[in-house]
Amino acid sequence: FIFIIFFDRLWVYGDRRRRRRQWHRLRVIDMAEDKYNLKNPAVKRILQEVKEMQSNPSDDFMSLPLEENIFEWQFAIRGPRDSEFEGGIYHGRIQLPAEYPFKPPSFMLLTPNGRFETQTKICLSISNHHPEHWQPSWSVRTALVALIAFMPTSPNGALGSLEYTKEERRVLAIKSRDVAPRYGTPERQKLIDEIHDYMLSKAPPVPQATTSPAPEEQNSNREDEVQESPENPSNEATEERRPNPSVADTTTEERRELALDADPVQAPIEPPAVRPNEHRILHTPQQSIPRQADDRFFTWAAVGLTIAILALLIKKFMKANGHGAVFMDES
Repeated sequence: FIFIIFFDRLWVYGDRRRRRRQWHRLRVIDMAEDKYNLKNPAVKRILQEVKEMQSNPSDDFMSLPLEENIFEWQFAIRGPRDSEFEGGIYHGRIQLPAEYPFKPPSFMLLTPNGRFETQTKICLSISNHHPEHWQPSWSVRTALVALIAFMPTSPNGALGSLEYTKEERRVLAIKSRDVAPRYGTPERQKLIDEIHDYMLSKAPPVPQATTSPAPEEQNSNREDEVQESPENPSNEATEERRPNPSVADTTTEERRELALDADPVQAPIEPPAVRPNEHRILHTPQQSIPRQADDRFFTWAAVGLTIAILALLIKKFMKANGHGAVFMDES
């Protein structure tokens, strides 16, 4: 019963929001009928786009005109996925010209984002800065989709563009969800808040921003510290102290020849010098000397044990044949 009441209230709340947007659209149409000439191409086109925006909403953007001026629109876009803007809600303002749709609109962002300046007309191929690129078939919906695609691109010094780091843009994206920006008259602010609530209900949660370096960067930093520490000199110092390879090899070979001719106990053989940064398994004569001594010890032990066993067998045999008294007298 509690779940039924909860879902019923949720449906009523969503229905109220839908009816409020529909009421806003009807109010815009009514105001336009009283204030504007409905035969004007710009007015006719704007009212058509208002109906389309309401009947086919998107989770990535939302835009509505003011009731008192249908040529001024408030909008909000969601940051593009798989970018530092993901999860952000960015508000802005669109100003449509009187010759719309034959002339392009102008765009202005109100939410700090790190890509475009706020309250400044931005320069895009879909804005009034480049009227030669504008096409009358484009609409406000098309322009908002293009604006989302422009956000992760390189500014290249365009008018109204900013070059922030990804970490700074990420922080601004998370902060943009907290509250809608403050701009203009109470009517504008009311519309901005309504659009922000709608976009916030459609936007998924985003992870918190972090500025800690990645594990790979930490490992590389640790390696750099180890290489530059006094206990571990740098590679250049190692190169300076490295002996001549030819001299070291010759000395090693001479030592080996002298060690083979001499007594292994009197003249132990030194292990060959290993060059820095060289991983080799060296079998030196020092490792074979203890093995030879151990083999000799086990050989003599086996011989002694065999002799003792043979002596016991001979003694037992002679005792069994009547010669045991001899052993008894001698003992």
